[in-house]
Amino acid sequence: MRGWILPPAREPVKTRDEFQRERAAKVEELARLGYIKSERIRRALLTVCREDFIPGPYRDYAYCEVPLPLPGERSTISCPHSYPLFYDPLGLDAGQRFLEVGLGSGYGTAVAREVVGAGGLVVAIEIDPVTYEFARANLARVGYDDVVLVNDDGGLGYPPLQPFDSISITAACKAVPAPLIDQLSPGGKLIAPVIAGQRQILVLTEKTATGGVRTEEICDVLYVPLRGKYVV
Repeated sequence: MRGWILPPAREPVKTRDEFQRERAAKVEELARLGYIKSERIRRALLTVCREDFIPGPYRDYAYCEVPLPLPGERSTISCPHSYPLFYDPLGLDAGQRFLEVGLGSGYGTAVAREVVGAGGLVVAIEIDPVTYEFARANLARVGYDDVVLVNDDGGLGYPPLQPFDSISITAACKAVPAPLIDQLSPGGKLIAPVIAGQRQILVLTEKTATGGVRTEEICDVLYVPLRGKYVV
């Protein structure tokens, strides 16, 4: 994986209690570093067992700050800090309609479902069929059966359930795909890694009441490229 040092695969040995302690410590660390400001996001990160979404040979590294490989083409689960890094600027909250482009392991989908609650909606799209099936099985196994999972091109969004209050793109694009802006509700926010020369910049886009957009650069990031019609 370009840009990362992958830890060695090994047979998992950590217990549930060990993972629980690591999860609590990680959430405390992310809050201290300023990644977590929302109480709902903090509770969601404490609730969802990240280790349940990682392939066995890398399970023991669940709370390490390194992306880990997933089944499928160029698929990874992002570092633990990446989820509040995306969700907090979005203002992800109870009752929202949320679209995730890049299902990955299903972990981010589960966290988002905990944040939006029973009154919200989570739709997650994954283009890679192998990665999609891995995530679908993970989510089903731990009981997240009320999220909408779609095996398709995420750059096209999901028109049947638009508009969305928040959209997260977890792959780098040269520009935000136009269909996703179209499917964002007025006042809604979208966050994505946008390629600028040799950099990737995490950009927050807000749709105005008149259909225009405002953008804000957050920080440099490193993500795999977006696939599909809007491929890099």
